[in-house]
Amino acid sequence: MNRSFNATRGEKTFDVINIVIMLLLLAVTLYPFLNVLAISLNDSQDTVRGGIQLWPRQFSLQNYKVIMAYSGLLQGLKVSVMRTVVGTLLGLLSASMLAFTLSRPDFQARRFVSVFLALTMYFSGGLIPVYILMRDLHMIGTFYVYVLPGMVGAFNVFVIRSFIDGLPYALQESAKLDGANDFTIYWRVILPLCKPALATIALFLAVGQWNSWFDTYLYNGSTQWTTLQYELMKVLESTQQGGSSMRGGSNDMAELMNQVSPESIKMAITMVVTVPILVVYPFLQRYFVGGMTLGAVKA
Repeated sequence: MNRSFNATRGEKTFDVINIVIMLLLLAVTLYPFLNVLAISLNDSQDTVRGGIQLWPRQFSLQNYKVIMAYSGLLQGLKVSVMRTVVGTLLGLLSASMLAFTLSRPDFQARRFVSVFLALTMYFSGGLIPVYILMRDLHMIGTFYVYVLPGMVGAFNVFVIRSFIDGLPYALQESAKLDGANDFTIYWRVILPLCKPALATIALFLAVGQWNSWFDTYLYNGSTQWTTLQYELMKVLESTQQGGSSMRGGSNDMAELMNQVSPESIKMAITMVVTVPILVVYPFLQRYFVGGMTLGAVKA
């Protein structure tokens, strides 16, 4: 409490350097975001001149109006939100259950399964075999192609298992003595204690599901299950080609496309796909803090 009054010269120097470094990191992190926001809110024709820094030179919402006027945006938003929620929940459930199984010393195949999972992090079947597999499983043109193939991620399993390994095994033994079965131990003992790890993995999964568009391009590009990112990619592509290439677009939409520049639309699209994840992050931040301080309260 009295450090500010009794601090040595070295401690004061360290505090000053630390504050300067943190401010520099804040500026480096915040500037690109503010620059993108300023360009997205600037008049599209004026943006071509360049020189936009932290504030729009000619404020305009035209870029966002062009994006919102696109007919496929609402349906893509619904699919993106649905795949993010369902994919995150299924990914957390499957990864945590497998991690709990691998953390059990009485599971005889834990070494084999761990090695098998580790191999999937370094080797892949390739794009064409995966496409053929999705086709043979009749998942092309369906919503399931978004959530089922990525349910079990090796990295996610290892992160959660490492966290479970750090918990006292006596908790599970005590629950067994009280008559709890394995599922009860997993659901009522392990999961509540793994909130920091689960929050971290949930953020990874949510960001991955929200930003993904290439699987839509491969499997659902011409179906009703197109995502927001894929639809915005088509808007950007049509803007770069003058608006006339928009498939199924009206003359009014083509005219709107001709009024904006690709750079402005690109920045507006970046804001549209970034803000939802930024809104989610504060709700998970407290679990990150809890994960960093958990080891300090252990006996």
